[in-house]
Amino acid sequence: MDRRDFLTAVAAAGAASLTGCGSAPVPLPPGDLLGASLDLGHRLRARNFAPPGETRQVPVLIVGAGIGGLAAGWKLAQSGFADFLIVELESEAGGNSRAGSNAVSAYPWGAHYLPLPTREATAVRELLAELGVLQGDPRAVQPVYDERYLCATPQERLYRHGRWQEGLMPQTGVSAAERNQYQQFSELMEDFRIRRDGLGRRAFALPMALSSRAPELLALDRISMRDWLLTQGFDSPHLHWYVNYACRDDYGTGSAAVSAWAGIHYFACRDGEARNAGSETVLTAPAGNAWLVAGMLRSIQARVGERLLTDALVFHVATAARGRPIAVDLFLPGEDRTLRLLVEQLIWAAPLFLVPQVFAGQPALHAAARSYSYAPWLVANLTLSRFPDDRVGAAPAWDNVLYGGASLGYVVATHQQMRLRPGATVFTCYRAFDDMSPQRGREALRDTPREIWAEQILAELEQPHPDIRQLTTRLDIFRNGHAMARPLPGLITGAARQQFAIDGERLRFAHADVSGFSLFEEAQYRGVLAAERTLRRLGVRFRSSLG
Repeated sequence: MDRRDFLTAVAAAGAASLTGCGSAPVPLPPGDLLGASLDLGHRLRARNFAPPGETRQVPVLIVGAGIGGLAAGWKLAQSGFADFLIVELESEAGGNSRAGSNAVSAYPWGAHYLPLPTREATAVRELLAELGVLQGDPRAVQPVYDERYLCATPQERLYRHGRWQEGLMPQTGVSAAERNQYQQFSELMEDFRIRRDGLGRRAFALPMALSSRAPELLALDRISMRDWLLTQGFDSPHLHWYVNYACRDDYGTGSAAVSAWAGIHYFACRDGEARNAGSETVLTAPAGNAWLVAGMLRSIQARVGERLLTDALVFHVATAARGRPIAVDLFLPGEDRTLRLLVEQLIWAAPLFLVPQVFAGQPALHAAARSYSYAPWLVANLTLSRFPDDRVGAAPAWDNVLYGGASLGYVVATHQQMRLRPGATVFTCYRAFDDMSPQRGREALRDTPREIWAEQILAELEQPHPDIRQLTTRLDIFRNGHAMARPLPGLITGAARQQFAIDGERLRFAHADVSGFSLFEEAQYRGVLAAERTLRRLGVRFRSSLG
């Protein structure tokens, strides 16, 4: 099916759902079609930029104000170093952790939770302590967390066969043999979780750079998660659905394509604990992870003042001979001019797919960046006048998943309010495009009208909530064509990824892409690591946040 046939098919499906049972059609709610700055990003290919009209010197430049870039700035500022600038293509910081808000609630445009940080994630714990969310010693085995950020119960539920159940592992109609496989899978993941090598390293740690390098574990990166399950004798359709859902949720890619190392890492890396919450509890807020973005920005500004320049497109990086500064050209669309920065130390915290378009004279880096594959992603926020009618079964939860659905389900922005009689609310619905190639998914995001996306989302959510269409007062959609790196077999252990993990003389990379997948903990680790390496190069004394 080509792109035109695809659009025709989804349009026809939408029209059919609007006219069922002879009832009058309900008009689609208003809303916006949002996304990354496509026009500016695509201008990189045209490269029709004016020569620099001004040159400035910047000791340290951080490109990208997502979690990695902000974490780098946070660490520099925490260490008393102020001579840095963060530049960002978009009009605001946050990357995949941006958020929106309206009169009803704040809501996420991307990442919406943070698991209880592991003991290895020392920089995450340090940040949470600074923000007052982790209370007491950040290195305690079981810290205490601010109750306002601990996800209220019930945390998750699954819609299947016309009713809701607690948890995400399918239960109704599951045979004894399949339940036995559930148990075996759980025990195997627990074995991986507690396993350590001869050097005391966990088999699957978070951050992933601290994981064991045992050959038998690294070999898992050579096959897909689905194939690994089959080699272990796991053929339960419901177990495969659950594992596939987990891979789609974290990696935007199904288990048939995700590396087994990455797939197992999802289940085995998280072992955070809290004195006042269970180990499966996550930290969340109405705006998703945007509170972490705001916290790092406040911390930087309080220590060293404003260091963020938004609406700035870096389009050319020219590394120079040893001892010479790096020339970085950026276009400022609001001023319609080009600025050149002469940089002593460069931290690249933007996605790696931009490297071939920006870095001059770096064929090895270009080839390494082109070996990455990126998953497209769509997020919709539905503002509702009240909570919709519900099917029977488990009570409304924070995370609500539809078995076999095209979407990944939805989270409830107002869940933390724990209202007994909920009024207006916002549902944040996520969709991966693992049923098509990444390029095809990007084309669909680019070419599909908002109305078709809105119709698809409402039609799916009408299954558990028959009146959701009548209650939706606004439906906004955010598109991200390169939302996250896909950890395909060979990426984690491959030479291409390792090139970006090197500490260069003047250049280092600090995006979650360096880890091979998009998690807050990975982006923050890469940012802090790049900042600490930069401080060492500059001869600045500091206290490490990385253990």
